[in-house]
Amino acid sequence: MKSYFIRLFNYDRHTNHLILDTITKANNPEKPVKLMSHLLAAQQVWFNRCNRLPAISSELWPGWPAETFAGMIDENHDKWIGYLNRLEESDFDNLISYKNLKGYPFENKLSDILAHVINHGTHHRAQAGQHLLTAGADGLPVTDYIFFLR
Repeated sequence: MKSYFIRLFNYDRHTNHLILDTITKANNPEKPVKLMSHLLAAQQVWFNRCNRLPAISSELWPGWPAETFAGMIDENHDKWIGYLNRLEESDFDNLISYKNLKGYPFENKLSDILAHVINHGTHHRAQAGQHLLTAGADGLPVTDYIFFLR
C-alpha cells in the first residue's frame, strides 16, 4: 500500500505543476488560482491531522498568489513522501482522530484520508481546468493518472 500511495502523491505533484503551468500561461485567472490555493492549503491541513500536529491557523481558502505555488507544491509533496516512507504497512489501517475546522471531532482510517487527499486534488484541478478554458486558456494538459504512469 505504501508504494501505491507514493505513486499517487507523485502523480499529484506532477499534475499540480501541469495545471500551475497552464495557470501561469493564462495570466493567473482568479478562480483557478483560488482553487489551487485551496487544494494546497487542504493538503497542509490533512498532513497536520495525519501527523497529529496542531491545526494550522491559515484559512482553507487562502488568497495565495500563483507565484508561490511551485514551492508549495514541492514542499507539500516532500512532506507527504517523507511521512509515507516512515509508515509500516499496518499503519495504513490506523484511525486518525481529528477535528474539522468547525471543531467537530471525527475519526477516519489513514488509507481513507490519503485517498481523500488525492481525490480532492483531482477534483479541484478539474475545476481549475474548466475555469482556465473559460478564461481563454489554449487547451489543457493531460492530467489522467494512466498517462502519468505511461
